[in-house]
Amino acid sequence: MRTALALILFTMSAFAQDPSAVSAAQAACGPKNVKFDVKDDDSQHAVGQPEAGKALVYVIQDIGSVNCIGGCITTRIALDGAWVGANHHNSYFSFAADPGERHLCANWQSHFTRMSRVVGLAHFTAEAGKVYYFRTRALGVGGPTFFDIEPIDSDQGKLFVASIPLSISHPKK
Repeated sequence: MRTALALILFTMSAFAQDPSAVSAAQAACGPKNVKFDVKDDDSQHAVGQPEAGKALVYVIQDIGSVNCIGGCITTRIALDGAWVGANHHNSYFSFAADPGERHLCANWQSHFTRMSRVVGLAHFTAEAGKVYYFRTRALGVGGPTFFDIEPIDSDQGKLFVASIPLSISHPKK
């Protein structure tokens, strides 16, 4: 009985929110009230070069070959607490980043509270003149949902850029 009680208490503490994780998400993500309109552009598939003194970051949304009935996942991306754009369905976009330690946040844009809480976080050290590729993916849709933003190999990133539409996003007014 003591073992079962200890196991239950341990499990409950493992699922408690870590305040440092919550503050990391708040620091990396942008304001909750910002939403994006997103359109895809199939005509652009070239990998760009970083601006002088900056890094170039690509964020690719990979949801696979899912048919989106009623709409697809729109994901907002923030760098160091400011939204820089959004992806919709399978798409990509890029942005410049200053050198140094950078924190990314990927967050579903949804009218449903449960879904809008789904967040993925990553950090990296940007170097001027370098190109970085990150991929967002949802894991476990339909049950407990986890969202991931992870660095990917540059060859894989270039393949995605050549194969899927560019995402053009603007904050909704």
